[in-house]
Amino acid sequence: MRTDYRDAETIIRKAINEVLPDKAVRTVLSHVETMENVYVVAVGKAAWKMAHTCQEILGSHIRKGIILTKYGHAEQGLPGFEIVEAGHPIPDSNSIMGTQKIIDMVKSLTEKDNIIFLLSGGGSSLFEKPVPGITLADIQEVTQQCLKCGASITEINTIRKRLSDVKGGKFAAYCAPARICAIVLSDILGDKLDMIASGPAFADTSTCEEAFSIIEKYNLKLKQHILSALGQETPRIVDNVETYLTGSVSEFCRAAAKYAEELGYKSYILSNTLDCEAKEAGKFIASIARTVMEKKDYSLRPPCAIIVGGETIVRVSGEGKGGRNQEIVISAAQGIRDLENVVIFSISSDGTDGPTDAAGGIVDGKTCAALEALGISCEEALKNNDTYHALEKTGGLVRTGATGTNVNDIAVILCK
Repeated sequence: MRTDYRDAETIIRKAINEVLPDKAVRTVLSHVETMENVYVVAVGKAAWKMAHTCQEILGSHIRKGIILTKYGHAEQGLPGFEIVEAGHPIPDSNSIMGTQKIIDMVKSLTEKDNIIFLLSGGGSSLFEKPVPGITLADIQEVTQQCLKCGASITEINTIRKRLSDVKGGKFAAYCAPARICAIVLSDILGDKLDMIASGPAFADTSTCEEAFSIIEKYNLKLKQHILSALGQETPRIVDNVETYLTGSVSEFCRAAAKYAEELGYKSYILSNTLDCEAKEAGKFIASIARTVMEKKDYSLRPPCAIIVGGETIVRVSGEGKGGRNQEIVISAAQGIRDLENVVIFSISSDGTDGPTDAAGGIVDGKTCAALEALGISCEEALKNNDTYHALEKTGGLVRTGATGTNVNDIAVILCK
């Protein structure tokens, strides 16, 4: 394996390890007064790891705990906790069942009880109870349309909140009068609390007017009873929650930069708010690599690592398989064609890029030619949203497995 590919693997492994939520949960709970009558609710892709740390610290103080996470993201059983795995990015019947178990646990608690709410990205799909008049099938239909049209996560969550009886601050009402200590791992650019997992325990800042504007913007085809439900406003005041925000894509970028430096690269973080279309991000990233290697900008000289973080979108028009990070690197491969000593990788911190088993992908200047020798064009792979199979043919898929964290994505250019 080439040295720069080994370097990429090292940066990926160490940077992900740096943003695991264990340390953050320990830090918060060490500053919280000793609690009695503790109930733990852990929701999201990082739910198991966050709950595991909480259980280590609080032990017998926990009366009961429920973990609601994505399929394959619970490492093993946890004493005192019930684990439910459910669908992501589309909610399923387990989402409804797991959410109801959580509601049943908290709805009869009193002011003498305390709830530790461990929240991470993915919760919008995993944590679901439709409002009266809305079915799971309705929510699945709306989510599918939003994902395919390329709506941003904040736009999708603005709609989701109004169709759900636990999002947009509504879960906090189920918990009252019990107090909630919320520890939140951010996967939303700007760390907006009411948008992370659609803000189950946070006052909503979005409006019905914004929801209808999003529907118009993407020409979503929604049934009349769904449109009627979207006209219901969400809570503007939530007063039984104390929140600790921890973890973000900024930390992920800094971790990648640190470990690249350890390997001898000069690191530059260009942005931690990348939010354009994935294939356009790939073109931009490739243009930076070409600028560096063709000595057009003498402030960026090899060996260097150039890092961008954020969350891009994909407009799905084809029938293939892939994810936003895989689209980034296949698009970038076109722009670095024939460049030597350049590697570009892009990964999701949770280990799952779109509906695939890969965290993302990695390419170099020979990737396009290698694909063409197999009868595959980068352009066609992007057009058909089939980047997974293209990268699989070249050994360019990055697989980490479920990581236990979720703080957005990073793309890194390594120039030797």
